[in-house]
Amino acid sequence: MSYDDWRYNDFNTKLRQEVLKTLMAKYAHIMDGPVPKYSQQSIYECAHDWVSQGNKTPHGVSKYFRENYS
Repeated sequence: MSYDDWRYNDFNTKLRQEVLKTLMAKYAHIMDGPVPKYSQQSIYECAHDWVSQGNKTPHGVSKYFRENYS
């Protein structure tokens, strides 16, 4: 990975944080019995993929997560 990789510039790093915040607030607390229904790994992978695909806002990431990671 190069330090000038566009996926990790200031804008996309901040966007990734916003996406993580959105996903964690919506999915991290949902339990399937005594264990979380959705893994933190799937939430982090979704956030990374969302930003890496060129999305510019967190709008739509919840639907994307449900369709691809749950």
